[in-house]
Amino acid sequence: MANIKQQMLSGVFYTAIAKYSGLVISLVVMAILARLLCPDDFGTVAIATVFINFFSIFTNIGISSAIVQNKELTSSDINKIYMFTVWIGIILSALFFLSTNFIADYYQDNRLLPICQLLSVNLFFASAGTVPNTLFFKDKDFKFIAWRTFIIQILVGVLAIVAALMGVGLYTLLIQPILSSALIFFISLRKYPQKLLWTWGIDSLKKIWAYSMYQFFFSVMSYFIRNLDKMLIGKYIGMAPLGYYEKSYRLMSLPIQNITYVITPVLHPILSDYQKEKERLATINERMVRLLAFIGFPLGILLFFCGRELMLFVFGPQWEPSIPAFQILSLSVGLQIVMSSSGSFFQSSNDTRGLFICGIFTAFVTCTGFLICILFFRTLEAFAYSMLISYILSFMQCYWQLYHYQFHRNILHLYKQFTSPLFVTLLIGGLLYLISFYSTNWNILISLCVKSFLTLLLWGSYIQWRKEYDIINKIQKRIRER
Repeated sequence: MANIKQQMLSGVFYTAIAKYSGLVISLVVMAILARLLCPDDFGTVAIATVFINFFSIFTNIGISSAIVQNKELTSSDINKIYMFTVWIGIILSALFFLSTNFIADYYQDNRLLPICQLLSVNLFFASAGTVPNTLFFKDKDFKFIAWRTFIIQILVGVLAIVAALMGVGLYTLLIQPILSSALIFFISLRKYPQKLLWTWGIDSLKKIWAYSMYQFFFSVMSYFIRNLDKMLIGKYIGMAPLGYYEKSYRLMSLPIQNITYVITPVLHPILSDYQKEKERLATINERMVRLLAFIGFPLGILLFFCGRELMLFVFGPQWEPSIPAFQILSLSVGLQIVMSSSGSFFQSSNDTRGLFICGIFTAFVTCTGFLICILFFRTLEAFAYSMLISYILSFMQCYWQLYHYQFHRNILHLYKQFTSPLFVTLLIGGLLYLISFYSTNWNILISLCVKSFLTLLLWGSYIQWRKEYDIINKIQKRIRER
């Protein structure tokens, strides 16, 4: 257990340095671009992103997690699998390029044609970079991954701002996905060189296919879950409302991505070393869930009560229609943060089939909710509520399956971990509710700072009082060491 903790702390430390500094960069870039570009531009690119993300599913087909999990692959196997991803990248790029006319005609927007054609280049780099990029994770080289991510974020962010100021328009939004994937490919290939072979690598692919197949199927399900709302809103409500929804969803997703990203990429490579020790995995899961719940639940309630201030401060008054959807979606932040770690436990338990079943269930409840929205409501708020309900039901099903079929452990062990995090969340919610009566006419920045400070103060005091983490002792220890 000590070795796991040491590896986790090291991986999380380096990943967090780059990711949290990257969060600041991302917010600054988004704030600037939101003022230079119109909502319709974001909505148009969001539609193109939905389709490129679908094709991107086939660039990996579960290969990454399978390479990390399988400890018996040779360097020859790795090289052959790399060649398979190169051929897949070429085929996918060509297919997406040829389908751009259909996409533009379906949405009756000719701007989608050149946008999608340019994004087709992204598919090759994403596919061909799969194997060399995965080898960083297999070798647990989290320090290099973190600094690479940080440098790329700065570079593409600066270039995007310069492009927007020069009047490039909505094409500005293509810089990040295309340039990022290209840089990751070239940097990874330089670190882990692969030979060009005249082979599809099918014999080596068969060694991991039983594992990667269900991982791939789960990715397909996840794609539809993440993008179906945007596809339906763009088709039945309009591009401008989609721009508002996309902005609220992206702002809600930022803390999730920047909290879970420092943990989940580290988790599977480390847990894969203990894939046969189910009792240990269950214990680690409960500790992880408790930690993430203490972070996610209070954060979600804070975002709910600071929704207006955040949206207006970050993006400006023209994005005010996004506020209600953002507040509703923020209530799911805690569940998403906690559930983000579940996939690593399915993977490390060699149960990608169980992960796929979870994806089927989530897809079913999500599609049902969206169908109701289209038939009866057709509002952004209805779609946001549908997403919230879907996350709640999926959370319950996912952990029931993990505990029942893999850990063979009473799920009450898991639910006990939520008692204290939920209690402090209710305290914070009550405090913010009272403050909201007096902060209506406050300056948005002052309101945001006051609510955030009081939330942090109450959260920290509770953590210290319950001895969840002895903050005072840690500070005193650091002072003495100096």
